[in-house]
Amino acid sequence: MISELANKMDQKVLAIWASDCVGYVLSYFKEKHPNDNRLRKAVEAARAGVKGEIKVGVARSAAFESHIATRETDDEVAYAIALAAGHTASISHVPSHAIHAANYAAKVNTKERVWQYEKLLELQDNIKKSSN
Repeated sequence: MISELANKMDQKVLAIWASDCVGYVLSYFKEKHPNDNRLRKAVEAARAGVKGEIKVGVARSAAFESHIATRETDDEVAYAIALAAGHTASISHVPSHAIHAANYAAKVNTKERVWQYEKLLELQDNIKKSSN
């Protein structure tokens, strides 16, 4: 159901949504790795990439850095959040990475899926309101 809704969204909305999904759980990663800013930079790169503020290569580098972070943690949830951040940064190149980012972010706990779906509906409603 969430992937069907996500497939109807444009790249910019997906980047905002995925960034919000990762941002929502990023504190868990920060608790485990307080000095690691690579995931935050990946989330920022996702937003900047779809606005055209950075080149795709810069966003891809941020994605790779997040994926490197996966190898530097022994915590399963922090690992998933790092993957989520990496996929988020990749949205400016391939929009379908958004659903992967959400899937990994949802590994924090089962409540995440409900929050993600509600957030996506909210973004959809905002689009409808702004187009009227």
